[in-house]
Amino acid sequence: MTGLYVTFEGLDGSGKTTQLERLAAWLRDVGHTVVATREPGGTEVGQLVRDIVLHHRGDIAPRAEALLFAADRAHHIATKVRPALERGEVVLQDRYIDSSVAFQGGGRVLDPGEVRGLSEWATEGLYPELTVLLDLDPAVARGRIDAAQKVFDRIEAEAVEFNQRIRAAYLAMAEAHPERWLVLDATRTPDELQAQLREHVAGLLTSRDGVGGAA
Repeated sequence: MTGLYVTFEGLDGSGKTTQLERLAAWLRDVGHTVVATREPGGTEVGQLVRDIVLHHRGDIAPRAEALLFAADRAHHIATKVRPALERGEVVLQDRYIDSSVAFQGGGRVLDPGEVRGLSEWATEGLYPELTVLLDLDPAVARGRIDAAQKVFDRIEAEAVEFNQRIRAAYLAMAEAHPERWLVLDATRTPDELQAQLREHVAGLLTSRDGVGGAA
């Protein structure tokens, strides 16, 4: 594959979607073809899965939840992400395998290795060159969601303790694989975060094929 694959992770309210969208716009401005996508919901099938896992009224068993995310991921990678990477495009993705390990492994207290193995099978072992973690205290993240006055989905409605386990899982993964992870302090201003992102991604593009842009 000749494209560049970057995923964004973090608690709801961390600002990852905003940073992804700003980075996508900048990369397009400097001449790259960019696919901005998300999980779940990056395809028509994925949107159906998203409606189930985030908006279903009632409980979903943790293992069933993990399987639903993995099913979406298998289809998303096969039909959207791999083809874009094979065309040499930049793929920026909101959530990926590490979300399942953090949310279903850490949050739902399933076996993290089993959760990861399920998604690795679903995606044929595809990992991004870079995973960006927008790290934020769960209480601060909840405050941001409250301030936005949005209706909580099933995941957002979970208790702070649930999100504390998720954050701990993310930080443990980043510590274990620093070569893939870029951990950013999500309390910094959006402009500061974007500057860090652009500098890092420009470096990856330059080292890969000599194509990049000034941050």
